Amino acid sequence: MLLQIAGHEVRLAHDGPGALDAAAEFQPQMVLLDIGLPGLDGFEVARRLRSAAGTRNAVLVALTGYGEEEFRRRSTEVGFDGHLVKPVDLQALEDLLAGR
Repeated sequence: MLLQIAGHEVRLAHDGPGALDAAAEFQPQMVLLDIGLPGLDGFEVARRLRSAAGTRNAVLVALTGYGEEEFRRRSTEVGFDGHLVKPVDLQALEDLLAGR
C-alpha cells in the first residue's frame, strides 16, 4: 500500500508461480520478492525472472525474513540486486526505488 500511495504501479502475488505469471504479464522494472514463497521459492523465481526476456533487466530485491549470511550469499548468486530483511527499513526501500 505504501508503494501505491507513493505513486508506484503495484502487482501482488502470493506464491512463486503467481509471481512468475504476474511478472510475465506486467513486466515490472522492480520486483520485491520474498524468499520463502510457497510453490516455488524466491531463489527459483529469481532465476526464472533473470532468464525471461521481459524481466531479465528488472531490479530484483529480496524482501525477506531470512537475513543470515547464507541467504544473502544465495540471493546474490541467483541474481538479486538487493537484500532487505523484514521489517524493512523504509529509507533503504526508498533508496532502492530511487536507484541509490
